Amino acid sequence: MRTPRIRLGRRLRGTAVAVAATALLTASQAPDVVAELARAAVPDTDPAAAATEPLPRVDSQGDDSYHTELPPLETPQAPNMTYPVQQLKAQSGIPATVLAAYRRAESSVARTDPGCRLPWQLLAAIGKVESGQARGGDVDAHGTTRHRITGPALNGDGFALIRDTEGGVWDGDAVYDRAVGPMQFLPGTWRRWGADGNGDGRSDPNNIFDAALGAGHYLCAGNRDVGTSGGLEQAVLSYNYSRDYLQLVLHWLEFYREGVHTVPDGRGVVPASPGAGSKTPATEPVGRGGGDGGIVIGPAPTKSPAPSTTPKPTGEPSPTPGPSDSATPPTEPPTTPPTTPPTDPPTTDEPPTDGPTDPGSPSECPTDSASPTDSPTPTDTPSPSPSDTPSPCVTPGA
Repeated sequence: MRTPRIRLGRRLRGTAVAVAATALLTASQAPDVVAELARAAVPDTDPAAAATEPLPRVDSQGDDSYHTELPPLETPQAPNMTYPVQQLKAQSGIPATVLAAYRRAESSVARTDPGCRLPWQLLAAIGKVESGQARGGDVDAHGTTRHRITGPALNGDGFALIRDTEGGVWDGDAVYDRAVGPMQFLPGTWRRWGADGNGDGRSDPNNIFDAALGAGHYLCAGNRDVGTSGGLEQAVLSYNYSRDYLQLVLHWLEFYREGVHTVPDGRGVVPASPGAGSKTPATEPVGRGGGDGGIVIGPAPTKSPAPSTTPKPTGEPSPTPGPSDSATPPTEPPTTPPTTPPTDPPTTDEPPTDGPTDPGSPSECPTDSASPTDSPTPTDTPSPSPSDTPSPCVTPGA
């Protein structure tokens, strides 16, 4: 069997993911581990450059609460590291319904705003950092979260002070606003940028199809082109104005571009760091106290004995940089709540055609603190079958 050639990004050379993936393909003939190589053009960006270059001034809707695990990828913070194959396999798996939502959002934005050049991998990177891919894919077949995913109360204690604007309908808090849903929108931002991604006639931040499409429109605001380094930086910083956050999202973007595979809903990796997608809520901003912003590295890396044996990437032409627009969406939330807030997930609307079948009750759920067992065989287009059975990977009410 001829070993597939994996193309690497121009900037991050010798990534550990390529080494382990190539070895696995050769040894076990299991191409499902990196079943889908990225086809999108690599943007003119360097994740390491964000550590030194001045940040553009961008208004942000973030609450500085996010998951801090880095992908198993060779970075300036972790040079010459080798990661266990099972860790690579677990981290490159995205729950089927969540992945379908990202792909659908990319297709929709490509039709309505082709100049933005939005890749679904950017949505996946932000979804990973914000909620751990909807808490490991804890969604029903319609894409609605089985248990509410919310950030910390924006009560002015370490976070911004934003008093309740929607009666707790979306975030469950009638006193203060909270970031809500798989993509962690503030209620005020959602009222401006919310979208109907699954065609049920409603825009619900707790639905991954709606949230992914809303995030796509938000990232592309102001005629932004995320295919350029400037446009990409502005887009990411509009989610959370933090250098650490920017670097983290860019690293996950690079990792997902190397290849992903699907895992059943509810079987994705659940973050171990505090935040909206884990069992431990965030009690303070990530960046409090300075330092590295709380970024941690995943489990069990070891020093590579021979860095020089790492395959070298082939060069790739970068796209011609286009104009980026500094205009960003307003973040001031309206003072009146929505007149027709979302309710329970629809039971009569036609579910999305590419949503996967709910896998039922998995026996265990991986976390970022341990290496999970092999993932099931990927599947991209199973038939949807709505179910409201809670995932055992999630503590109800977390």
